Amino acid sequence: MATKTGHSDAIEVTSEQLRLGLGELISRVKYGGERVLVTRRGKPVMALVSVEDLKLLEQVLDAIEDEIDAPIVRERLKRFDETGEAIPWEQVKAEYGL
Repeated sequence: MATKTGHSDAIEVTSEQLRLGLGELISRVKYGGERVLVTRRGKPVMALVSVEDLKLLEQVLDAIEDEIDAPIVRERLKRFDETGEAIPWEQVKAEYGL
């Protein structure tokens, strides 16, 4: 049913195999710690991962976002310290789509 992939230690299944064997795949992910890469027409479309893996992924993504944002924040704080100039809230909302 499933084959090993070159994507870490994930097993690869087609969307049809997923449909037919979802219960087994859920057990393999939950209890066996496996990761499942689902393909459609030979291309990866989604993955099944454990809740623990998802939480870890979210933590890593948050850390990466923080690293990306940190220099911007430092630069703006420095500019504020030097000029006392703040960016109006309306401008912030417009720039970031808030």
